[in-house]
Amino acid sequence: MKLANLADGVLVADQVFVGDLTDLAAQGVKTITCHRPDGEGADQPNFEEILKAAKKLNIQAYYLPVVAGKISDSDVAAFAKTFAEAEKPMLGYCRSGMRAASLWALSQASSVGLSEVLSAGKNAGYDLSGLTERIAGANLNRSDVIHHEIVIVGGGAAGIAVASSLLSRNSKLDVVIIDPADIHYYQPGWTMVGGGIFKPEVTAREMAAVIPSKVKWIKAAVAGFEPDAKQVILEGCRPISYDALIVCPGIKLNWHGIEGLVETLGKNGVTSNYRYDLAPYTWELVKQFKKGKAIFTQPPMPIKCAGAPQKAMYLSADHWLRCGHLSDIQIDFYNAGPVLFGVKEYVPALMEYVKRYNVSLQFGHRLTKIDGPSKKAWFAVTDVDGNVSTLETSFDMIHVVPPQQAPDFIRASKLVDAAGWVDVNQDTLQHKTYPSIYALGDVTNCPNAKTAAAARKQAPVVATNVLFDLNKGNQRAAYDGYGSCPLTVERGKIVLAEFGFGGRLLPSFPKWLIDGERPSRLAWILKERILPPIYWWAMLKGREWLAKPRKLEADQ
Repeated sequence: MKLANLADGVLVADQVFVGDLTDLAAQGVKTITCHRPDGEGADQPNFEEILKAAKKLNIQAYYLPVVAGKISDSDVAAFAKTFAEAEKPMLGYCRSGMRAASLWALSQASSVGLSEVLSAGKNAGYDLSGLTERIAGANLNRSDVIHHEIVIVGGGAAGIAVASSLLSRNSKLDVVIIDPADIHYYQPGWTMVGGGIFKPEVTAREMAAVIPSKVKWIKAAVAGFEPDAKQVILEGCRPISYDALIVCPGIKLNWHGIEGLVETLGKNGVTSNYRYDLAPYTWELVKQFKKGKAIFTQPPMPIKCAGAPQKAMYLSADHWLRCGHLSDIQIDFYNAGPVLFGVKEYVPALMEYVKRYNVSLQFGHRLTKIDGPSKKAWFAVTDVDGNVSTLETSFDMIHVVPPQQAPDFIRASKLVDAAGWVDVNQDTLQHKTYPSIYALGDVTNCPNAKTAAAARKQAPVVATNVLFDLNKGNQRAAYDGYGSCPLTVERGKIVLAEFGFGGRLLPSFPKWLIDGERPSRLAWILKERILPPIYWWAMLKGREWLAKPRKLEADQ
């Protein structure tokens, strides 16, 4: 946690964790305000966790969430009311502290003064100059708009990979990545954390360490897009113009999409490998579990890594089998979809493990509500005729995968289709309306699996096509829909699912080496020992092993 003083009795900070509250109480903080929506980041605690810990320390806590870059007048009014009534010292926090500082500036400028709030922000480490126009109510000259040749929105797997891919083709490019996060995560490793194979810290690195040295980093959140003017609008209303824009901010986990979930995550036997700080709790639960009912859920598609919900189940069941507890444990897999896996060739191998672990499969069941203390869950059940009913069931342990959607600032933009995903050509990954915009990774509406492996194949396609559009390349490329899902069916064996558009099998290895339709020890070694180094030292470095794009003629 990074603390900064804005004014007497007013502090701001980046993400506050439960463990920080004791120190804040010791420093005399009486009130905290959270301006970060739950589920915005993979490593953030939900506000309910902060609230309960704060109460024990006699700190008042308020939830005033603001979507990054979208501070409305009502947000400012709500903050102003809380600020006026709250006991001081008062601390506001969000991902970086920028929203907290901006709310204070917008609500206090009329009494404190424009120059004073800007100076206070600067002294605290926050550039609030982007608020000048809003505070002053003037039409300012925007001739000082910052321009970059290629702007990349998102510093996750897709963003870093495409930046490195661009520079590997032309080292003189002017490339900037916009992302407010301090930490970059190897999210495919979280399944292994939840299975007791990896330590969580091996999946995390400082963002500054993975961004290519020749890439500029703007550590800020994106508020929106003005594609007709070729501009990205940052939090604080700062515009950045571009020649080419690449959009890859990832996906949003909607923890609030299941009633009662945020109040019970990380306790009462409720866990999820989809959050960095919860994956270790999964392993703790699995190790301690000796009898009872364990539920694993999967929400409606699309979700990142569609196989991850059942990967958690297989690794847990394998541990219980090896420890001799499986006969005393009932395992239920509640899937909102109609099938176990979307590519039929892999289902027979998976069904062998379903039978081995005596798993009860429930299709058409969508988790809608959970009561952690009572250990009850409710599902919306859709039958073959489309009729919907409600099922109530108990559990002793439950692994939850939340519903997922594009980030809020994406869904509110002009870039999306009717379902809220960035609307691109599935072959070239070029936007269907704005030719200077490309997208890759989880945020697109391509009918491919949302996996890091997909982003690894998409990055060189986008890099090749962007350079062609900028007249710095002589070739265009096509994406074949490749995605990979290493299904960890037991500790030491994996069903390596690799497929493209339409479920067409796209194996990377000859069948005699790795038969993707059968569990394999070699595929496990690939997942455990080879893929992490490939991620850090090849994919994120522009080294495109087994990822060379298919080329198209220039007029295609």
